[in-house]
Amino acid sequence: MTIHASLPRRAVAEFVGTAGLLVVVIGSGIQAAELSRDTGVALVANSLASAIGLGLIITLFGPLSGAHLNPVVTLTSWWARRTGGEGLDGREALVYTAAQTAGAIGGAVLAEVMFGRIPGTFSTQIRGGGHLLVGEIVATAGLVLVIQGLERIGRPKLIPAAVAAYIAAAIWFTSSGSFANPAGTIGRAFSDSFTGIAPQSLPGFVAAQVVGGVLGLALAALLYGSTRRGEQEASADLVRVAGPASRTTPISPVNPAYETIG
Repeated sequence: MTIHASLPRRAVAEFVGTAGLLVVVIGSGIQAAELSRDTGVALVANSLASAIGLGLIITLFGPLSGAHLNPVVTLTSWWARRTGGEGLDGREALVYTAAQTAGAIGGAVLAEVMFGRIPGTFSTQIRGGGHLLVGEIVATAGLVLVIQGLERIGRPKLIPAAVAAYIAAAIWFTSSGSFANPAGTIGRAFSDSFTGIAPQSLPGFVAAQVVGGVLGLALAALLYGSTRRGEQEASADLVRVAGPASRTTPISPVNPAYETIG
């Protein structure tokens, strides 16, 4: 994805977008827990609100920053740049990650204030056990595979809806509840609520998410080939179909995910 906005504007978009995501996730969790004592009903409400909010946020901020909202997604963009595709350089990736983490903490604090709770209270909900870490690896690998797969087959405009749908499903089918986001996980440690996670559980979850991100990248490369090779093959196919005259015109085999903002 080619991004033309300045880095400060993109960083603000990542900050606001990630903050908004945490407000949705934590706020809907608090609301659901207050309205129903049935954990299943609360999880249905929380997962639906989280998925809808995520899809809307990606649609809104995607044209500006790419709407990563997640250091693992930023890592995949940095890796794409390293391997010859489009993406972020090292400095941009660090700025994105810092903005996402700060936004996640800010969003968690805002959600607590919005519901009349004491802001800045750490979660006491310990999420430990190897099976939960396996769940986080699976959740994050699947998320990266969805994003990378759609980009590599030339259907990036489906990413907002597809990611929202995947997260809604993964909240249910993974043992961990599909945090799948290091920044979001850190932010959720600042809320002692239905969706919170105790600070002592952070290292294991974040490590599992990084492992899952690498696994998702590897699966995407295995299934769809490298980004550079895929672009070359698609360009060659278009040249063969269009004829020799098309060789004088730059060909972009993968449509941009969003119309970028200058």
